[in-house]
Amino acid sequence: MADTVADTVLVDVSDGLATITLNRPDAMNAMNTAAKVALRDALRAVADDTAVRAVLLTATGRAFCVGQDLKEHVSKLTEAREHEGGNALSTVKEHYNPIVRAITEMAKPVVAGVNGVAAGAGFGFALAADYRVAADTASFNTSFAGVALTADSGVSWTLPRLIGASRAADLLLFPRSVPAREAYELGLVNKLVPAADLAAQALAVARALADGPTVAYAALKASVAYGAGHTLAETLEKEDELQTRAGASEDHTIAVEAFLAKQPPTYLGR
Repeated sequence: MADTVADTVLVDVSDGLATITLNRPDAMNAMNTAAKVALRDALRAVADDTAVRAVLLTATGRAFCVGQDLKEHVSKLTEAREHEGGNALSTVKEHYNPIVRAITEMAKPVVAGVNGVAAGAGFGFALAADYRVAADTASFNTSFAGVALTADSGVSWTLPRLIGASRAADLLLFPRSVPAREAYELGLVNKLVPAADLAAQALAVARALADGPTVAYAALKASVAYGAGHTLAETLEKEDELQTRAGASEDHTIAVEAFLAKQPPTYLGR
């Protein structure tokens, strides 16, 4: 099944895999209001769709996403100045926060296929994903301090957890373009592939996850997120709760039976 949420965001659902494609190539997939609303709504829809077992987030053109559309942002800054009490950055609460939460909290894995520049909020979207496949021509940039802003889209939470506080501070305080190879070596990227192979390789990773044990993947996401903000003792309790849930799934029974039969399992996602 194919569907277009808006011209700026394309959605295709096929055999358990939802592919969401940012589609403002002429603007390097900068996020104007229409694109932010469409992406937020698309992510929420696939998160709630029980037929979807994994999500691939990617983009058209030479950029993954360069973050906020600054041309639109300038007009909103002017409007906010002219109308007392206006807030040009209400988009963080209205759009960016819900987008990142939809990616991180959905009970299914999300793969980012980073085809080009990922900057600002676009960087945040990529970091929010569970797995990142990047083209060797891609690059990453925090960007925020470069326009006198602080981090949003979860970057202040995800970045130090991936590469450590010291390296995160360097990239946040002194924004620069981090080439794909360096990003891979830093741990920002899980898989680095030739640009010509990005679409196929990202799809293969996402397809493997869509065919996998969905309940177990959801539990893994939940346990890692929980462990980031809780003690070991609390996390052990959460693991017990989630393991009980995973152990009661049909996929667990299928996996055990397949192991004993020395056959590859065919999961149902439940």
